[in-house]
Amino acid sequence: MAEAERIIGTPDSDADGAADGETAAPAGQPKGKRKIVALFVVALLAYLLDLGSKLLVVAELEGREPIRVVGDLLTFHVIRNPGAAFGMGEAFTIIFTFIAATVIVVIARLARKLYSTWWAIALGMLLGGALGNLTDRIFRSPGVFEGAVVDFIAPAHFAVFNLADSAIVCGGFLIVILSFRGLDPDGTVHKD
Repeated sequence: MAEAERIIGTPDSDADGAADGETAAPAGQPKGKRKIVALFVVALLAYLLDLGSKLLVVAELEGREPIRVVGDLLTFHVIRNPGAAFGMGEAFTIIFTFIAATVIVVIARLARKLYSTWWAIALGMLLGGALGNLTDRIFRSPGVFEGAVVDFIAPAHFAVFNLADSAIVCGGFLIVILSFRGLDPDGTVHKD
């Protein structure tokens, strides 16, 4: 009887609802491959760009006059930031170090369930940015876990930041967009 009720033009399906020639994924399981490689490639790229830019600006620009890139709208001006974004929380450097390390661990654990390329890109940017600033906190003066982050991109009327900060903000912004569109890290889409 079920075969007779099939809608004309739809493929025959088995009891699990899979079309001919396809295998049904177990309930709740996304299709496709995990995107761990994409996550780590994006993270590595973000990290290396941040690290390379910081090494360059410390070697070439620290202790010098700011360089105007686009008139007064954008300058490169090296500062050491012991706090969080916008220089807040200078007394809590060790806490920011712990938060960055926690973010890295959470992203690494989430990678096991990652099937969405867009989420891999977003989380890769977060991971690379967190690693970039964590590297500063561990290896730069005044000491281990108390290091000041190197910031050098100085737009007019805005805080000075670095490429790691940019990667974190862009990754966070992408996560918000993906969440609003209903795309989960496992590649499923929901309509909440």
